[in-house]
Amino acid sequence: MEGISDIKIIGIDEKRPPRIRKEPYIDLFFMLSHKPPKKWCEDFNKLVKDLVPPVKINENEGIFIDAYVRDMNHIPAHLDKIKTKITTCNELYIQGIRQKELDEATRNTAHFGASGEQGKLNAIVAALKFDD
Repeated sequence: MEGISDIKIIGIDEKRPPRIRKEPYIDLFFMLSHKPPKKWCEDFNKLVKDLVPPVKINENEGIFIDAYVRDMNHIPAHLDKIKTKITTCNELYIQGIRQKELDEATRNTAHFGASGEQGKLNAIVAALKFDD
């Protein structure tokens, strides 16, 4: 099973290959390894909002990253920037999941009135990750 940390660019959309256009730019459609959750896409779009040239992922479709460059020689550097943002987004998304798990463990501990050693045990068990 593919997880969030496995999300990466694996190529260009074969149906929309880069083409030199009359306008001064080249559209790029990078294909992801698998479709991320909608929340990941929202987080990614927030992370790349200041990237120049602009980059975006359709939050509903979620499998292609739309980008462009004005000069074909800028493609490798732009791709590297996008890949860095993907890695950052993956890490932040995973941290958010872990934080939710810890918050849930804390709520459960408080809810069940467990304190001391039992409370510690409950928090540890609730924060265990079984998907590595």
